[in-house]
Amino acid sequence: MAEIRVQNLHKAFGDFVAVRDSTLTVRDGDFFCLLGPSGCGKTTTLRMIAGLELPTSGQIFLGGEDVSFKRASHRDIAFVFQLFALYPHLNVRRNIAFPLVSQGVPRVEVQGRVLQAAKTLRIEHLLDRPVSRARDRAPAQGVHDGRATRRA
Repeated sequence: MAEIRVQNLHKAFGDFVAVRDSTLTVRDGDFFCLLGPSGCGKTTTLRMIAGLELPTSGQIFLGGEDVSFKRASHRDIAFVFQLFALYPHLNVRRNIAFPLVSQGVPRVEVQGRVLQAAKTLRIEHLLDRPVSRARDRAPAQGVHDGRATRRA
């Protein structure tokens, strides 16, 4: 992981200001949460960090690189949404492997990284199951988390 630094981040949608002058730093290896009432800009801030929204002004640094106006595909970052989506036609192993395969990672490396993610998340026993049989909330979240953690 790399340090995430947000400086004077601002996002407006017309006259509505969703994020006003936010500044924060998440050090490499730290775990953090954004807490606040509905509508205070938590999701918009995370979407800007991920590159799904571009800020109106301010800066976003990932590992010291200014990525403020780069789209998600040009940032080395993975993210997990609260409402996760799995590919129902793929088994658990192939769901986790999907981002790596899409990036052209060699097959042997994909296999190793998928297995490591499954071990870390303690879902090795689910790897060959159809996603529909692994859909209890906890295992499904593990599959989704595995996909995000093996993307980069």
